[in-house]
Amino acid sequence: MGGTLLVQAALAASGCGEHGSADALIDRAAGVAADLRGYDDAHRTSFGPVAVELARVLVVASNGDVAEALQRHSTVVRREGWLRLPAEYRGAYLVDVARVYLQVGDVRAAARALVDADSVAPAEVRCRPLARTVIADVARARPAPAGVARLATLVGLTT
Repeated sequence: MGGTLLVQAALAASGCGEHGSADALIDRAAGVAADLRGYDDAHRTSFGPVAVELARVLVVASNGDVAEALQRHSTVVRREGWLRLPAEYRGAYLVDVARVYLQVGDVRAAARALVDADSVAPAEVRCRPLARTVIADVARARPAPAGVARLATLVGLTT
């Protein structure tokens, strides 16, 4: 449970611009995760090394190093533990990664992340206000990527 709280604290600190604190907290969470044996998730928190790395991607992106964040993203989603995370966790993360892709102007990768998120956890994409904002941002591209145009219609952004 403590590791999960450290991850959430790191994300909160990152969101407030406290980059040094965010880095320290995510490093502490990584230390806790390293002490786990296998995929020990007795409290069903989805905490572990992969969850820490996903959070680190978002912290690094918030720190301004988007290239490193995307490199870490491409590595972590290929790890074995990625598919063990609950679908909702993966879907929410992919929406966040779509925002990171938009920071570098990669609309196609952002669209792909949104479509992947929708296939994994539709409620995370169709019901979260943040996801609607990201869908709208990607849909503004002309022409809008097909999957995102469909999502924009599904969430009521277009008629």
